[in-house]
Amino acid sequence: MSEPDELPEVVRLARDLIRIDTTNWGEGRSAGEREAAEYVGSYLESLGLAPEYYEPVPRRTNLSVRIPGRDRDKPALVLHGHLDVVPAVAEDWSVDPFGGEIRDGMLWGRGAVDMKDMDAMILASVGSLLRAGEQPARDLILTFFADEENGGVEGSQLVVRDRPDWFAGATEAISEVGGYSIPVGDRRAYLLQVGEKALVWLRLRARGVAGHGSRFHPDNAVTRLAEAVAALGRTSWPVALTDTTRQTVAGLAALCGADASDPDAVADRTGPAAGFLRSTLRTTTNPTGLTAGYKHNVIPDAAVATIDVRTLPGREDEVLAEIQRIVGDDIVVDVSHRDIGLETPFAGPLVEAMVGALESHDPGVPVIPYLMGGGTDNKALAELGIAGYGFAPLRLPRDLDFTGMFHGVDERVPLDALTFGQRVLTDLIRTY
Repeated sequence: MSEPDELPEVVRLARDLIRIDTTNWGEGRSAGEREAAEYVGSYLESLGLAPEYYEPVPRRTNLSVRIPGRDRDKPALVLHGHLDVVPAVAEDWSVDPFGGEIRDGMLWGRGAVDMKDMDAMILASVGSLLRAGEQPARDLILTFFADEENGGVEGSQLVVRDRPDWFAGATEAISEVGGYSIPVGDRRAYLLQVGEKALVWLRLRARGVAGHGSRFHPDNAVTRLAEAVAALGRTSWPVALTDTTRQTVAGLAALCGADASDPDAVADRTGPAAGFLRSTLRTTTNPTGLTAGYKHNVIPDAAVATIDVRTLPGREDEVLAEIQRIVGDDIVVDVSHRDIGLETPFAGPLVEAMVGALESHDPGVPVIPYLMGGGTDNKALAELGIAGYGFAPLRLPRDLDFTGMFHGVDERVPLDALTFGQRVLTDLIRTY
């Protein structure tokens, strides 16, 4: 399908980034971010900037640049994104996941939602400001990380450890998964991300006795593991509200007239976003992988499952203890990766500025804080005392399952949502 002759710059940037395959399979397996980082760096250089690169692991490239603001006495603001994407199985998609195709007024491809859309919005916003001969209100630090989809092990964690000078003088940061609109009953609202659940990736290990596949064999590692995985995967964790999610539930309930005493019912009034919001109200423990066996007629002596655990901030240890109880003492529970949860007040000058920027472009639509079920590189920056928010502003169609496309099939973002987001971000960095 042919593209329009003149695409907005933000769309071209997002399309070009999608066409650079930066697949990250995790645990060190990656196509690498180098080409995407070089593309971003070339764009920044065209604006007269001089980005710095840091590649602590071959092809896992990070870059950053500082843009002087009008008032250099103010604390600097970090705008950051990641350049990697999760894998895409091409045969499951209706388009080439790395084709950057434009169809039905939308840009399609892996990263269109997570998060090459926001990368492009950051770049285009800065580009429009600088080409107009303006400066941001304060110093801006633009940083693009590798390896976010693997917890930042070969990206933000190493950058924060080895290049903290990149973030000197910064106290706040903005990144992905917030600032987008959702339906609430017959109304619309924007969600501003002021917190993230903690992440714990687990391996469940079962042992048994190896033997011939034809035997009567009750000591079977695969059976033992399957029972543990099923028990954990079917566990319904109770709602446990935090300061942030109480505000989320109250704000949504007031908007749609729902009963705030039933948080799940309130979330269900948000259309396609319901599943995403329900996950923010409780711990989740999702099995994501199984490994066992090496031949059809051989019973293996070991089996392994991977579990993605997301807990409310500060609940990690009690959840791990409960997981061990659920799966039983004969299952070994290994933690392969763990990071912190975050919760930042929905208050202060930056929050007011983000809310105000949305109000100026979509008047009368409320902005509600929420706690994201996933995680971002804000967690690494928190080690430097930088408070992080999710603010990738997008005005979206009511029926678009935007949150369901994170790591899903047929990722796509409306072109007019990208241009909306660029305008909002440009106003924010011009004034805050």
